[in-house]
Amino acid sequence: MPSRLAVAAIALVLSYNTVWSAQRDNENAGSGSADGNALGEDADKGDKLLDPWAPPTPGPYFDMDGRSNVTALLGKTAFLNCRVRRLGNKTVSWVRHRDTHLLTVGLYTYTNDQRFRAQHGSGDDWVLQLKYPQHRDAGTYECQVSTTPHMSHLVNLTVVEPSSEILGGPDLYIDRGSTINLTCIVLNSPEPPAYVIWNHNDAIISYDSPRGGVSVVTEKGVTTESFLLIQSARPSDSGRYTCNPSNAQAKGINVHVLNGEHPAAMQHAGQAHHQSSHFYCLVFCVCLLLLAP
Repeated sequence: MPSRLAVAAIALVLSYNTVWSAQRDNENAGSGSADGNALGEDADKGDKLLDPWAPPTPGPYFDMDGRSNVTALLGKTAFLNCRVRRLGNKTVSWVRHRDTHLLTVGLYTYTNDQRFRAQHGSGDDWVLQLKYPQHRDAGTYECQVSTTPHMSHLVNLTVVEPSSEILGGPDLYIDRGSTINLTCIVLNSPEPPAYVIWNHNDAIISYDSPRGGVSVVTEKGVTTESFLLIQSARPSDSGRYTCNPSNAQAKGINVHVLNGEHPAAMQHAGQAHHQSSHFYCLVFCVCLLLLAP
């Protein structure tokens, strides 16, 4: 029979093994749970990572790089663009905003105004073409995508009519022998004119004529300026000069080459006549007061 001391020692060893095994199992379980949570958190984080270049929605969306403001030249074809990404099986329509008039659906025209037409190539651009735009066509146009609810992108159309102006008009007085310097400015033009022609008394000015000393310098830009220079002015250079831009109405000026005359004196004479009229009117009023009973 083993002694009581031996039995106690065996029981102590068995108890230690049991406690150690339980602790090890708990640690393994905890480690596994931690790993599992870590994997789960990583997976969640992976699901939450967003591509910064991805569109805001998985379906159609508008590419806002397109122009929302279009300026068209009066009578010259205008193009309103709507860029739709990931269109899928949806349809693009154009609606005139002021009267909610349906203009086009897909590539079909739904208006009797045949100046409107839809255009679409192989890309994502859906274009509304407007031929011969007039001032009444200005306003907002809506590009719609047939989602539920429908998506809209607004494009504002401005129709401008370029105009021209000659500085110093309507009359210009030049001393004989001086240089005639005329400046024509083209305003409200979305693009520079293709050319600017100068006329003298309805005849096109020839820069290589025997007269000589005639030159034109045209600077194109947001505001186009054309300069007509005529050296050593003579009486035959007097007359009506007209600036004719290719995309604007003509503008004219009357040039007077003087032989010693002084138009300023004529203006002073007019002012003196105007002042004398006031004087006689004042005298007449005083006479009426004196004759009154």
